[in-house]
Amino acid sequence: MDQKKTTNIILFSGDYDKAMAAYIIANGAAAYDHEVTIFHTFWGLNALRKNNPPTVKKNFLEKAFAKMMPRGADKMSLSNMNMAGMGPKMIKKVMKKHNAMTMPQLIEMAQEQEINLVACTMTMDLLGLQKEELLEDVTYAGVVAYLADAEDGNVNLFI
Repeated sequence: MDQKKTTNIILFSGDYDKAMAAYIIANGAAAYDHEVTIFHTFWGLNALRKNNPPTVKKNFLEKAFAKMMPRGADKMSLSNMNMAGMGPKMIKKVMKKHNAMTMPQLIEMAQEQEINLVACTMTMDLLGLQKEELLEDVTYAGVVAYLADAEDGNVNLFI
């Protein structure tokens, strides 16, 4: 019996276009019958943040990070041509015109395809993010879990 192929993606970037590329690749790999894991770390965790998270207790620095980081995948900025927030609006308009899926839709599709969405617990601790602030059906793990998955992976990407 053939062993199922795996795709492992580290999503480090908090840029809308880079996160979107990671999710497009992940969904494609899942459709191609790969077991897929997206390990969200540092700014990539923004893709997993709820738009309206519940109020949680934070210290001063954690509150500062929370205010600086976008809440949710649809509020992330572009890596190029952000233009004070106009770039994301323009690209979303073009995407809508061409019936392209939005980041929230790509994330929902990933969850439907049982892609393992992993939030890096060390980064969550550093940035003061709590589980209540992230989407449902997220796995919480450290870098060792990612390395264990990636060690025998067929495809490993860093975005």
